[in-house]
Amino acid sequence: MTKKPARSNAKKMTPELALSGGAPAVKNAVPNWPIAGDLEVAWMEGVVRSGAWSWKGHHETAFSREFQNFIGSKYCLCLANGTVTIQCALQAVGVRPGDEVIVPGLTWVATAQAVLDIGADVVLVDVNPDTMSLDPKAFDKAITPKTKAVIPVHLYGCMCDMDAIMKIAQKHNIKVVEDVAHQHGSRWRNIGAGAIGDAGSFSFQQSKVLTSGEGGAVTCNDEEIYRIVHCLKQVGWGPDGKAGNEYGHNYRITEMQAVLLRGGMTRILEQTLKREENAAYLTEQLAKIGGPVQAVKRDPRVTRQAYYAMTLKFDPRKADGLTRSQYANAANREGCALVSPYAPVYANPLLDLYSSTSPVPYRDQKKIQNFKELKLPGVEKAARETGLLIMHYLLLADKDFLDQWLIGIDKVNSNLKKVAEILAQ
Repeated sequence: MTKKPARSNAKKMTPELALSGGAPAVKNAVPNWPIAGDLEVAWMEGVVRSGAWSWKGHHETAFSREFQNFIGSKYCLCLANGTVTIQCALQAVGVRPGDEVIVPGLTWVATAQAVLDIGADVVLVDVNPDTMSLDPKAFDKAITPKTKAVIPVHLYGCMCDMDAIMKIAQKHNIKVVEDVAHQHGSRWRNIGAGAIGDAGSFSFQQSKVLTSGEGGAVTCNDEEIYRIVHCLKQVGWGPDGKAGNEYGHNYRITEMQAVLLRGGMTRILEQTLKREENAAYLTEQLAKIGGPVQAVKRDPRVTRQAYYAMTLKFDPRKADGLTRSQYANAANREGCALVSPYAPVYANPLLDLYSSTSPVPYRDQKKIQNFKELKLPGVEKAARETGLLIMHYLLLADKDFLDQWLIGIDKVNSNLKKVAEILAQ
């Protein structure tokens, strides 16, 4: 008779935390970003040899057409960066000095900076702390007779509630300029982000999902908005090649940048769909693992979600006393690469609103927000306590990488008290 092996009373051993000298859970290399191929190299050589480096060249014209088709807008204009795109879009929809523009308090500083730089006043409002998107109720409450426009920022991996925002804007005759710097290709009820409001602003900066190092675009469906943006970026020249009677600037893009963008367009749909698939997989697996970090629920009205970053929520009540930064520290040591969101606009050291180089000190302080005393609860919670991100290039990884990432998160979740002890030393 064969004896059964004796049952071991030993506790199941868990791998040692990387924080205390163990091997990181993620062993595979992080996917490279940005990506370029032989097509861009060949096109770039052709541009260099042609001598046609700017002034609405062949590649810029072709890209504008390709991008507007991808977004679903009638028009697209390429500009120098994603800050001047906001400026030009706001001016084209009628924002003038002294007008108020409503901006979420959690966004990249350029969103607010663009408003100030055209002489308008920024009114910062709260966000949904989970999605980090503009809170429609806060938008509605902030409207005054001076409100001319609102900038819903489709931040990280969640679109704004465009049904509510458009309804409020239309009720009060407020223009909507979408900031789509993070979400090239997102769709709300099958309408592309950047084609829902009066105009859309895109960034092609180095880290974006479609990049030319620097650059930007304005999309719209209105011919007059298109004409004005063209004049503003093309030193005053209109689309017909004649002076357009606008106060223009030189915000042009180069043919070299357009080459990189056209190359990116050959990959963007496939990349967007892969990020969607991988984000759905991580969402499902994180729910199974449990613990303090979970994916933010996707709005069912979003019919395609582009990801500059996948939006996560950290719940300190489930973290055995760890703060978000402590948890992220342990996860990052495992190779899980969790990133915190932007600082609140009113507290971001990169945008000192009261510096002598800022327009704010030179305006009537009784008529503008007191940014020094501003604290928006949803913004504060997301920016300082609960918001976490997975950057878009990680969402292009294969399943082996994602599974290693999940093992790392599970490893930290299984050792929360030990993490606290190590960090307390």
